Amino acid sequence: MKSLHRKTWLYAGALLLAAGCASTPAPTEQLAVSQAAVNDAVAAGAPEYAALELTLARDKMTAASNAVANKDYELARRLAAEAEVDARLARGKANAARAQKAANAVQEDIRVLREELNRS
Repeated sequence: MKSLHRKTWLYAGALLLAAGCASTPAPTEQLAVSQAAVNDAVAAGAPEYAALELTLARDKMTAASNAVANKDYELARRLAAEAEVDARLARGKANAARAQKAANAVQEDIRVLREELNRS
């Protein structure tokens, strides 16, 4: 009798678990946040300075959209979150590269000014 009661509870638990997985909502908020991160990376210059990371982010966004179309919302949420991280990395690398480029330009200006001062 105890074994039948235990099996009933196990089946009930499995049904609840399955129902919980089936009712996972589409990750629309995560998709929107991730797409905004990709857009920010593009605006920061990622196509020029962090093309690999930007491509990874875009590919994962495409895969996340495909997962949503297939109603695999957990996979879609994971891929969108990974795309967001890749996009933020791309933005950071682009910002760092632009800052380095600006610093190099300032250093070159200083070098030219020093040469002009030494000629005087």
